[in-house]
Amino acid sequence: MKYNSFVVFGLGKFGQAVADKLIDAGADVIVVDNSEEVTEAYSAKASTAITADLTDTAAIKAIGISHVDCAVVVMGTNLEASIMCTMIAKESGVKKVVAKAGNERMGAVLTKIGADQIIYPEKESGIHTARSLIASNFLEYFEIDENLCLVEMEAKEKWIGKTLKELDLRKKYGVNVVAIKDGSQKEFVDPDLPLKAGVPILMLIHKNNLEKLDKNIVV
Repeated sequence: MKYNSFVVFGLGKFGQAVADKLIDAGADVIVVDNSEEVTEAYSAKASTAITADLTDTAAIKAIGISHVDCAVVVMGTNLEASIMCTMIAKESGVKKVVAKAGNERMGAVLTKIGADQIIYPEKESGIHTARSLIASNFLEYFEIDENLCLVEMEAKEKWIGKTLKELDLRKKYGVNVVAIKDGSQKEFVDPDLPLKAGVPILMLIHKNNLEKLDKNIVV
């Protein structure tokens, strides 16, 4: 489902990053924080910037978010404020509520009161860092679901000059090559076309096979 309007509760570093990305994408964004100084900085770029006590039920209800498609609750460790904003967003009829949690216990509480999605920034950052260390040859990494991902990488040195048919990457690595990127253009791969150096390859792969594509493995 596509969402066009958002309310972001909490403008810490993470909340600002979310709000900025949504604003840059052209979405209708309401930002709310208890710091007038912070909300003032968003008054010229967000659709609406509101200063409010996010632990005060009446203050949150007064914002009026029944028309909003998605609420993003990102107070982090402030459980009281996160609970209040999540509950009121659900009661107001917001279609989706995404809440940031500092730990699993907090995430469980927010899920219990109606949050549709919980995000753990520190955990996700750690996972991303680990992936970058064990698979630093990947130019891009996209999760499709819990098992599959889409990765982009340049051809290994021993692949250059050989065709996909010769390499049989599906048998060796368990990957399906779906496209190549030549400059700014993406094209379907010709299995009889020799691979070139410096031309990224887009591949669909099961996560269990990622290590096989580590840059230190040259087979």
